[in-house]
Amino acid sequence: MPTKATDKKHGKKLVIVESPSKIKSISGYLGEGFQVAASMGHIRDLPQPSDLPAELKKSSVGKFAVDLDKDFEPYYVVSPEKRKTVAELKAALKDADALYLATDADREGEAIAWHLLQVLKPKVPVYRLTFGEITKEAVTRALGELREVDIPMVDAQETRRILDRLYGYEISPVLWRKVARGLSAGRVQSVATRLVVERERERMAFRTASYWDLTGSFTPADAAKGSAFPAKLVAVDGSRIASGKDFSDRGELTAANSVRLDEEAARSLATGLESAEFTVRSLETKPYTRRPAAPFTTSTLQQEAARKLRFSSKVTMQVAQRLYENGYITYMRTDSSSLSDQAINAARRQASELYGPEYVPEARRVYKGKAKNAQEAHEAIRPSGDSFRTPAQVAQGLRGDEFRLYELIWKRTVASQMADAKGSTASLRLGAVSADGRDAEFSASGTVITFRGFMAAYEEGRDADRAEDGADGDAQGSRLPNVVKGDALGATAIEALAHETSPPPRYTEASLVKVLDERGIGRPSTYAATMSTIMDRGYVRTRGQALVPSWIAFSVVRLLEEHFNDYVDYDFTAELEEDLDRISRGETGRVEWLTQFYYGDRKDTGLHTIVNDLGEIDARSINSVEIAEGITLRVGKFGPYLEKPLPADAPEGTEPQRANVPEELAPDELTAEKAVELMEAPQSEERVLGTDPETGRSIVARDGRYGPYVIELIPEVTAEELAKQPVEYYKNGKPKPPKKPTKVKPRTGSLFASMSVDTVTLEEALRLMNLPRVLGTDEDGKEITVQNGRFGPYLKKGSDSRSIGSEEEIFTITLEQAQELYKQPKQRGGRAVTPPLAEFGDDPVSEKAIVVKDGRFGAYVTDGVTNITVPASMAIEELTREQAIDMLAEKRAKGPAPKKTTRRAPAKRKAAAAK
Repeated sequence: MPTKATDKKHGKKLVIVESPSKIKSISGYLGEGFQVAASMGHIRDLPQPSDLPAELKKSSVGKFAVDLDKDFEPYYVVSPEKRKTVAELKAALKDADALYLATDADREGEAIAWHLLQVLKPKVPVYRLTFGEITKEAVTRALGELREVDIPMVDAQETRRILDRLYGYEISPVLWRKVARGLSAGRVQSVATRLVVERERERMAFRTASYWDLTGSFTPADAAKGSAFPAKLVAVDGSRIASGKDFSDRGELTAANSVRLDEEAARSLATGLESAEFTVRSLETKPYTRRPAAPFTTSTLQQEAARKLRFSSKVTMQVAQRLYENGYITYMRTDSSSLSDQAINAARRQASELYGPEYVPEARRVYKGKAKNAQEAHEAIRPSGDSFRTPAQVAQGLRGDEFRLYELIWKRTVASQMADAKGSTASLRLGAVSADGRDAEFSASGTVITFRGFMAAYEEGRDADRAEDGADGDAQGSRLPNVVKGDALGATAIEALAHETSPPPRYTEASLVKVLDERGIGRPSTYAATMSTIMDRGYVRTRGQALVPSWIAFSVVRLLEEHFNDYVDYDFTAELEEDLDRISRGETGRVEWLTQFYYGDRKDTGLHTIVNDLGEIDARSINSVEIAEGITLRVGKFGPYLEKPLPADAPEGTEPQRANVPEELAPDELTAEKAVELMEAPQSEERVLGTDPETGRSIVARDGRYGPYVIELIPEVTAEELAKQPVEYYKNGKPKPPKKPTKVKPRTGSLFASMSVDTVTLEEALRLMNLPRVLGTDEDGKEITVQNGRFGPYLKKGSDSRSIGSEEEIFTITLEQAQELYKQPKQRGGRAVTPPLAEFGDDPVSEKAIVVKDGRFGAYVTDGVTNITVPASMAIEELTREQAIDMLAEKRAKGPAPKKTTRRAPAKRKAAAAK
């Protein structure tokens, strides 16, 4: 058994945590004799296969940076940005008598601890400790519960990393070939995308149904019994009136015992009831009890923060990370909803002090989570400490989003230990016979809260798509009158109302996270990254809070469903998580599981076999969706468009009729009627700019599917015109056959961003069509040209390209200026590679290093995925880690490809050294 850190025989003790923001607090709690350092997250990982040494690229390691011939042995490397960190940790370890690995308590934290062991190769005693909160009490308890690194947990995390590499690197190339470059497949992201697409398919297939009902206002004949209340028609002649839930998504009435009122029947009934005598037919009262919600898990925190605070999953996790690292809350990656004894006592004590003893039940509330594995923290997310700080007590230290999220966590935790809300619900039936003899029955209900209980502190939010009938909360305004069966009622404002059924609501981040969690797909701690990925890849965009899939997502999901169905199957994906849990508990072996997944066995086919036995995939079919008869949507390289097939008698070379699909149009809004409208809309008229003085050809400007451009019009030479030309002869005197009409490719040129079809001139058009522009020949004899590309204007000399400033410089840059640029050192991304101006450790969500760099437009903060310019008013020396994290959180955009790194030799698992 490991000894405690307080043993006198040890001198200086090195404690390694993940984040540098924890160092100050933990150092203060540990006191003399301890040095706390940070690993800055992961210190090594699998490299990109393209970055492997040349001798490994052709080996069994080359495809995935995983050795398929040696039990899926991973090839780990220390990334360049972590070499300095590793060197500093090794230097600190030389002077230490013991090493304490205090990385986070989840599987990833366990894996980081194992990687530190492999890289640092300590020769002193090593102890593993974890704490769920950064408080003195938690740190002290952790020092008394030392253990060794949990190898099964490491195996589970390593299996997950290799699994994701196999999944993504085998399936993504299929998407590149058959859909579009730059796409990706992922174990969780592909399933999340499928959920969003399936919901949109439901909306596209949905057919609206209309129905009518009646509402009225009713008052007891005896005014002393109460005031007016609203009621709704529920039955006519004993048959229930159909409501929205009685119709299928195809607009068909599915409830056999219900009656659908049309406009005529509803209006005539309303007229017939104007002078009818209403009486109370029944009154039923039941007690009402509502229990508080359980304390937050990672999933429920993301859901509730989205509903109440309008936070994205990513922002929620970023803010929660900062609260945890600064000692305000417990660890925020957890599947558990249970509370420690200390936390239960703190919540009960605080509820009693703030709301009164009657608000605290006699029995302590115990919540049990669904998690069986050891990879997550064992406690729910709650305020830290053995006594909680109220929002008022932390208001000076917390601002903005941090304060709002802390307050939410505090309320939920305290409310979870409070008494049930109590009251009563009443259901009232009343009716009358109309002038034409129809019996109409109305219903009213209300809930009265007599004791608020936990609701005095907190009430859980609800998604719009899961709101239940009836009132929640304090419904004192819905109190029904004190009437009894047979009492007479007066009726006013009886009105016939029209309704239409609504399609299934789109997912929001909150509801999508909820479904993923309920299905057991992925880990809640990774949902923020999943949401970012499906948006960054262009699969999903937001409209308000709703998630709207793109047409390219339809193509991706269709390909995966048709050719990789198991790998986007919801149950299959959930079973993968259960398998990882079994590995973490030591019940399943890592190598055996990966072998089964990748190669399969006699019962099942593995991923490797499926990918290599796909056969021919019809890319055109995958990227096509029939919208209306004779109109097909195609997903093209530059976006979706509509297309009509050519008639059988169309002349050769005729282009099919096409129409662009507006970017803002959601898939379910592209109905057959809308498609016809787009196809019949007049296409953008071309603008004639003039005649090219050299060729005599007309030059026009057009709006095309890929943007505005200019083009020269080349008259076609017909066979008849060729036949009129003089006959040519061979040398032997025989006549040559007539020439066939040839199609000359016209010159074209895309307009600059500063140009438009309405304003571009003939002179500008001719210059655009003559690109690339030849500047001249360099001293080495190579020609230098300047042209416009996908990523902006650039120079080209052989295979050496250099970016230039603006599109206008294409026409003004000289050969001498270009030669000066080529004399400068080779630049990456248009600028010379320079060391960062500042470093702030790992981003809490992307887990990539946050650095400040000097860019073309000034200093900027980046985590390698998101870039944000540092305001001119802010000095780099004064920029803090918290400010850098906040800046990145406010500006999330599509990031560049993963950074390339210099790699070293592979390390053996567990026992072998890693560099």
